[in-house]
Amino acid sequence: MNSKTRSILSISMLLLILTGIFIYNNIYNKPFVDISESKPNISIESNELVDSFSNNENEANAKYLEQIIQVQGSITEITSGKNGNSIITLGNDNTIGNVTCYISSEESLKTNNLKIGQHINIKGICTGYLMDVVLVKCVIIE
Repeated sequence: MNSKTRSILSISMLLLILTGIFIYNNIYNKPFVDISESKPNISIESNELVDSFSNNENEANAKYLEQIIQVQGSITEITSGKNGNSIITLGNDNTIGNVTCYISSEESLKTNNLKIGQHINIKGICTGYLMDVVLVKCVIIE
């Protein structure tokens, strides 16, 4: 190998390593957000949130994605996830979709006293819209 090729390889390796360090720091070293202590950026009814995504998903993504949202609504389903954490679904029979709230492990015991049809406030981080609007790291607001 000549010196020019060796220099190009060295610079390429250095850039690759620096890019890897940058990605690692931005993805894996995000600060922990305590949802229970954080103020919500948005407070909204569950049916309004679903309508917003079903009417214009791109606009709703720009407004709600990765935001701490407090959602009010009626419980339509309470289930357990694979890891044992509770999943609460908010909605009603008149809406196209629902809001699926993945409850944090610290909050899962609070779901034992909840009932279908009960009106509840839940705060969590919006991760998007599949068939339902999804909130993660949710806490129950009393």
